Amino acid sequence: MPDTIKIKNISNNKSSLSIEWNDGEKSNFNFLWLRDNCPSDIHPTARERQFNLKDVSENIKPESFNLENNEKIKIKWSEGNHISLYDISWLRRHCYTINNNKEYVSPYKLWDKNLSQNFEKITAEYEEVMETEEGLIKWLEKLHHYGICIVKNTVTSKNSGFEILKRISHTRQTFFGTPFEVINIPNPNNQAYTAKGLFNHTDLPYFESAPGYQFLHCLVNDATGGNSSMVDAFKVADYFKKNDKEVFKTLVETSVKFTNNDYTQETIRIGHSPLINLNKDNDYNDIRFSVAQMGVVDCAPDVVEKFYKSYQKFAKLLHSKEYLVEFKLEKGDLFCFNNRRVVHGRTEFNPNSGHRHLQGYYIDRDEILGRMNYLKKMEL
Repeated sequence: MPDTIKIKNISNNKSSLSIEWNDGEKSNFNFLWLRDNCPSDIHPTARERQFNLKDVSENIKPESFNLENNEKIKIKWSEGNHISLYDISWLRRHCYTINNNKEYVSPYKLWDKNLSQNFEKITAEYEEVMETEEGLIKWLEKLHHYGICIVKNTVTSKNSGFEILKRISHTRQTFFGTPFEVINIPNPNNQAYTAKGLFNHTDLPYFESAPGYQFLHCLVNDATGGNSSMVDAFKVADYFKKNDKEVFKTLVETSVKFTNNDYTQETIRIGHSPLINLNKDNDYNDIRFSVAQMGVVDCAPDVVEKFYKSYQKFAKLLHSKEYLVEFKLEKGDLFCFNNRRVVHGRTEFNPNSGHRHLQGYYIDRDEILGRMNYLKKMEL
C-alpha cells in the first residue's frame, strides 16, 4: 500500500468498524472478523492463529477504539480484557469490501500451437535454476503462468532429478515409485511403459487428488520417433467457454468415472470428477482427461447423450493441430508441466533403433505455489 494512503475517518457501525480512506475507498470490518484476526494472537515463529473464536460471544464489540499516528488502530474489546493493534496497511491489504469489488485477473497465460515459435518463453537453464534464486523464481513463475517449462542441460545420471526438485520441495510418492522409469518393458501396468504412441492425457485422474506437476527427465532419447506432445487444456476449455457454452456447462457439471485396474498392486482405483473443474473465481482449476483410464460412464440417463457429444468435441480439440505443440526431448531436458492443466502424449517409437529412457517425478501443486510465494515474499 502506498504511504500516501491514510485513514480519513473511522466510526462504529453497530457490528463493524467503518473506515473512510483518503483516496475515497470505504471499508467495513466486522467485529468478529477483527477479533479473529488479532495480530497478537499469531504465534511468532509458527505464524499460526492461537485464538479460538469459540472463546468469545457473538456480541463482542469494541469497548473503545482509536487511531494512533495514522499507522495503527487500537481496539480494547468488551470481552477478555484484550487489546488489539492493527496496522492500517494490513487492514487495507485484507479489506474484503475493496478486494471483492476488484476485477479478477487470471494468472494463466493460455497458449496454442504458436508456442512452438516462442519456446524461449518456456525454457530455463539448469545452472541458473540451481545456483540463483532469480533463476528458481523464473522457473516457478513459468510453471505457474504457462503450466510448462523445459529445463535444459541438466545432469543426466540416474535419479539426478531429485537434486533440482529439492530446490522446490519434496516429491509426491505414488505406486509407480519415485522416480518412475519410462521405458519399454514387458507386461506393463501402464501403456507409458511401452513403445506405443500415447493419446494426450493427464496422469492419475482416478486419484482423489491427482498430482499437480509432473517432471519427465530425459536421460537418453536416441530412438526413432517418440516425440512429445502437449496441449494447454485450459486454452481448449476457454474456447468452449466463449464459443459453445452448452458444451462447457456440460463438461463442468457432469461427473464421470475414471478407473485403474492394477494387477501389480492388486488394487482397483476408482474416482469421479468432471473433466473441467473451476475455482472460486470461476477460473480454471484443473482438467482430468484420459481416454485410457476413463471408466464406463455412469452419469444420469438424460445426460449421457449430451455428455458424449460434449466429450467428443473436447477430445477432438485436445488432439487438434491448432492447439498441439510437438517436440523431441533431448538428453538433459527436464520436461516440467502442470498435470492438471497440460495434457501430454507421445508418438510411437522404435525400441530397436536406439535407447529411450525418461525418469518421472511428481510434486503437488501446493508445493510449487508455496515455494514461489515464499521466494517472492508474498504478504499475508
